[in-house]
Amino acid sequence: MVRNNRVEVFDGIARPIIALGNDFPDGYTLLPHQHRRSQLLYAASGAIIVGTVQGSWVVPPHRGIWIPGGVAHSVQMLGAVSTRSLYLEPGAIPHMPPLCQVVSISPFMRNLMQESVDLPVDYDLDSRAGALMTLIQHEMQQLQSLPLALIMPAHDKLSRLAQAFLQNPTPHAVIDDWAASLGISRRSFTRLFRAETGLSFAAWRQQACLFAALPRLIAGEPVTAIAIDLGYDNPAAFTAMFKRSLGLSPRNYLKQNG
Repeated sequence: MVRNNRVEVFDGIARPIIALGNDFPDGYTLLPHQHRRSQLLYAASGAIIVGTVQGSWVVPPHRGIWIPGGVAHSVQMLGAVSTRSLYLEPGAIPHMPPLCQVVSISPFMRNLMQESVDLPVDYDLDSRAGALMTLIQHEMQQLQSLPLALIMPAHDKLSRLAQAFLQNPTPHAVIDDWAASLGISRRSFTRLFRAETGLSFAAWRQQACLFAALPRLIAGEPVTAIAIDLGYDNPAAFTAMFKRSLGLSPRNYLKQNG
């Protein structure tokens, strides 16, 4: 059983996967750190926000995030959080993403991860435990990416605008105002913004509003209050944005995710 410990304690054990479970109180933050192994971090309860220099990712309950080895990241807990993590040797699973991604965790994969943290860390490769870990390696290749990333621009002035926007996100922000703040044309701004974030300004703006809303929804705040605070004309407009992004209304999304 490997719980409430650090992967570095076991990193020298020659196994392709090490499973670890940890429990954290509400508001706890793991300061920026990195692991030699890649990590699949799953929020069995509560929600987390993972941050890197490239951006931030909201991980709701019953979802996970893939963090490639060597990527420095922080983790902020939203509510009391129980995590399950798989730490993989480099190359243990081919063709995994080179960047952080929020991923769906199927009920079957949840059960596998729950079982894995109760196995000895030095499990016999030819035993049931070894077979379970091999099955996990196959299942990890079926993980589906979810649109819960907010990539931040590296460009200095644009980054400051983006950081300020996150403090008070609104669906009514317009390109012309941002372009004027940078002293460039609308066309130049559009090219710069997409080059820095991989998204159009409108898509990034929507993602930022979703990013701001999810932790509040998970904490139980009313949809109407969140919609008004974010500047939506009415709760229906906010719900429509949410459904376009995640395929479910806020109410149904919370039901599905416990």
